[in-house]
Amino acid sequence: MDDSLSDRPSAVRDGEELDLARLDAYLRAAVPGLHGEAQLRQFRGGASNLTYQIDFGPRSLVLRRPPFGQRHGTAHDMLREAAVMRALAPVYRHVPQVLATCDDETVLGCPFYVMQRIDGIILRRDLPPGLALDAAQARQLCLNVIDRLVELHAIDVDAAGLGALDRGDGYVRRQVDGWSARWQRAHTDDAPSFAGVIDWLHARQPARDSGRCVIHNDFRFDNVVLDVADPLRVIGVLDWEMATVGDPLMDLGNALAYWIEAGDDAALQAMRRQPTQLPGMLTRDEVVAYYAARSGRAVGDVAFYQVQGLFRLAVIAQQIYQRWREGHARNPEFASLAQVVAQLERRCLALIAQAGTVVP
Repeated sequence: MDDSLSDRPSAVRDGEELDLARLDAYLRAAVPGLHGEAQLRQFRGGASNLTYQIDFGPRSLVLRRPPFGQRHGTAHDMLREAAVMRALAPVYRHVPQVLATCDDETVLGCPFYVMQRIDGIILRRDLPPGLALDAAQARQLCLNVIDRLVELHAIDVDAAGLGALDRGDGYVRRQVDGWSARWQRAHTDDAPSFAGVIDWLHARQPARDSGRCVIHNDFRFDNVVLDVADPLRVIGVLDWEMATVGDPLMDLGNALAYWIEAGDDAALQAMRRQPTQLPGMLTRDEVVAYYAARSGRAVGDVAFYQVQGLFRLAVIAQQIYQRWREGHARNPEFASLAQVVAQLERRCLALIAQAGTVVP
């Protein structure tokens, strides 16, 4: 397989530059064995935290930092993300190795961490040039990716040392309340209200959590690294910022929010960020059925978890759009997020209409 399939960074976007001299001095002191002149580039993927590659000769490191400008509450906590990754690494082999963390804001003006680079393929909206999957391969890739979610949910929380992330029963309620509050804080004058969706989620939420496990909270194809030599094999899982201990079905619902399938209409296809429309890719119903069979978990009110996942995605998009409107985010693609948020409300309302309003 062609090495050109590996995900590669590009030039740093205007307004998102780092002080390379300060960073170089810090990294040489914190990470042993760095030689040669430091070269800085930026990964185009990701719409919230910023991810850079720093090359020292043949050795490549990856740096994660929060976005410039306003940050919402405890969001974008890079040191927490690094701590979760370090705790998970011994029990979940797909976590990149954290090499250094920095809480000294005189270096970059914010906390950040540096990790090993996992060289591989990251799938975004479409397959990269040079990679083709037939229907059987696409299906197997789906199953392999879902298996990594099932594997994560099977980890013993306490044995992994992540019990401190567990706030006890009521995870679903806290999520519904929390994302509703975040929506109000991020609302702009050109955003839809989401009032009907929020009311439905509060009324429909299950009386108790479905379980307690480690959840990723942003599990999707572009947070998964595939082996260049075998593109059906997962070799890394990225972006652990929102990982916590909570309800596994909420994690599944969040993953389904990104899952656009072949039969979806043009409006949904326009939102697609991963190649789940390809022949052989599982439908959302098949994802749920496979997850239930592999995990042994009963999946109850799928509509609730799916609408909650879509609403959460809308809030995240709205937060990014708000930062873009205020001039704190420079990626020109963020200008289109207003339309994405509006479409997500329409999608939520359509699912609510299909599901009805009976409280379980």
